[in-house]
Amino acid sequence: MPRLSSPPHLQTLIMFLKYRAWADRLTYDALFKLPQLEIEKPRQTTFSTLLGTLNHVYVVDDIFRHHLQGQDHGYRSRQTDEVPDLETLWQATQSMHQWYLNAVMQWSVDDLSCPISFTYVDGQPGVMTREQIILHVVNHATYHRGFVGDMLKQIPESWPSNDLTVFLRDEYQRSV
Repeated sequence: MPRLSSPPHLQTLIMFLKYRAWADRLTYDALFKLPQLEIEKPRQTTFSTLLGTLNHVYVVDDIFRHHLQGQDHGYRSRQTDEVPDLETLWQATQSMHQWYLNAVMQWSVDDLSCPISFTYVDGQPGVMTREQIILHVVNHATYHRGFVGDMLKQIPESWPSNDLTVFLRDEYQRSV
């Protein structure tokens, strides 16, 4: 494997963020092939619809982006009252991916352990390091992509393999 210029911790976070963007692209590509009715159809799941689930993921990403910037996010819930359409949400998600990647690429190893104090949506105080926040947003999205995959199988619709191992084999090894 070629040597990378950033330190190992940063390399790992960058790899996880690239994995996240790749897996989300596969997810959205699968959803763009569906009729609008299927994307908005109420289902037995936490966030009611495929679109609602993806909107929740975006909102949590935005909340933690604001935490990293030391700004109030203004959310009072982990979802919005109105859910944007799939194309709008995809464009916003791609911008969010780029923001996180750019932020991490500017950090030093010391920046990773910087504690970020914030208030959770439920009003409770929280503290996480920058590294923990990045790991959370990547893991959180993975968790909810699993919900999306389950809903797609119920349609039934094919679901692309978006495991980390597939990313490492098919995408990441070619890019480093």
